[in-house]
Amino acid sequence: MLALKVEHVRKIYPSMHSKGQEVLAIEDVSMNVNKNEFCSILGHSGCGKTTLLNLIAGFEVPSAGRIECAGKEVKGPGADRSMVFQDYALFPWLTVFDNIAFGLKIKGISSSEINQIVMRFAALVGLSQFTTHYPHQLSGGMRQRVSIARALVVDPTVLLMDEPFAALDAQNRALMQAEMIRILNEESKTVVLVTHSIEEAINLSDVIVVMTRRPGKVKEIIRVPEPRKMVEDTPAYLAIRRQIRDLIAGEHDDSEVR
Repeated sequence: MLALKVEHVRKIYPSMHSKGQEVLAIEDVSMNVNKNEFCSILGHSGCGKTTLLNLIAGFEVPSAGRIECAGKEVKGPGADRSMVFQDYALFPWLTVFDNIAFGLKIKGISSSEINQIVMRFAALVGLSQFTTHYPHQLSGGMRQRVSIARALVVDPTVLLMDEPFAALDAQNRALMQAEMIRILNEESKTVVLVTHSIEEAINLSDVIVVMTRRPGKVKEIIRVPEPRKMVEDTPAYLAIRRQIRDLIAGEHDDSEVR
C-alpha cells in the first residue's frame, strides 16, 4: 500500500526582483513511498530536498504535478503529515509534557487520554523522567527527542524529517540514529527524511532517493539490501556507499555531501 505518491512535481519560485529570472527549484520529480517504509532524500545543498519536503507537508503548492498521501491529494498542511525540524521548533514556554501534548489538545482529546498517550510517547523516546522540564533545561539530543515524540503522538500517516540531527555533534548524531531505529522498531511508521549524510541515509533507510543539482530531479532510487541492519565497513555497506558517492560525484562536486 502506498503511503505517499509524488507525480511529475515541479516547483518554480518567482523572482524577488521585477526584472529577475524565476527559479526552477525542482523539475519532474516522481517517487513512491510504501507504508512503513523509511525513505531518505539525498543531494547537494540547493538541489530542492527541503522544497520537496515542504511540498509534501503542504506548506507550499506545486507549480505542476500532484502529491498524494494515503490516496488523498495534498492541498495544504494536514494531520496525516507531521514534521520534525532541524532546529527542534519547540515552544520554550511549555514543558516537555505540554510540547508533546500540543497536537492532541488541538484535536480535542480528553485530558485523561492525553495524559496516557503523552506518557507512552515520552517513555518511547526515553524522557519519562523529564516531562516537567522546559526545553532550555534539555540537551540538543533530548530536545530533538521531544520533537520526534510530538510528531509521532498525533499518529501521522507520514513522518517528515528535515535534517533533524544536523545540529548535533557526531557522537550524539550516531546515538539519535540508533534511537530512531529503536523507536521505529516499536512504532511502525512511514518516514521521509532529508539529509546530507550518505551514512545516515544508509543506516536508516529502506529506500534512498538521490537528487541532481538544481533544478532537482530524481537521479536514482536505491533500495538498501538490509534496511537498518547493515554493518559499517562490510563489503555490502561499502558497495552501496560507493554507489551513492559515484552518483553524487557525477554532479561535479561532492564536498557538500558526506
